[in-house]
Amino acid sequence: MEVRVIERGPLILAGLDFYGNPFATGEGWTEENQIGKLWSRFSAFMEEKGALVGNIVNPDRGYEAHIEPDEYGSTKNFYVMVGVEVSGIGALPPELCARMFPGGPYAICTLAGQEITSNWSDDIFKKWLPQSGYIEAHKFLLEYYDGDRFKGMDRLEESELDVYVPIKESS
Repeated sequence: MEVRVIERGPLILAGLDFYGNPFATGEGWTEENQIGKLWSRFSAFMEEKGALVGNIVNPDRGYEAHIEPDEYGSTKNFYVMVGVEVSGIGALPPELCARMFPGGPYAICTLAGQEITSNWSDDIFKKWLPQSGYIEAHKFLLEYYDGDRFKGMDRLEESELDVYVPIKESS
């Protein structure tokens, strides 16, 4: 896993979301759990009605956001959003929601091949972060998929994706 720190501006995503434990029906990377089903619904929506979202920055780049609410520790429920970057909220179709993620410093963790299906969150949050001089700035992360580097789960060995973690210097 390669990690670098960048400064980035705010990010606005438009897409579909889910709240709950997405792994209750299937662990890991599978189309059968709630995250897989969310991607399927979003892909179908974009094929059918994507033209209604006129302010997409790049339709070949997608994001998956994981947002931990305060009750996560006791419930294991969290928000998952899949979507695309938009330049502004504007008039979105009613099926879609929008979320704004703050700008600031982010650790970008690049995962390649089998790392994508590994327990990479432990590598980030239990290994890299504690020794990095940083702490989490917010309780979310963003997975970034672009068509040039992420080839799909059936071509995992040829694929890469980035995980963005908002950070701040530890005191």
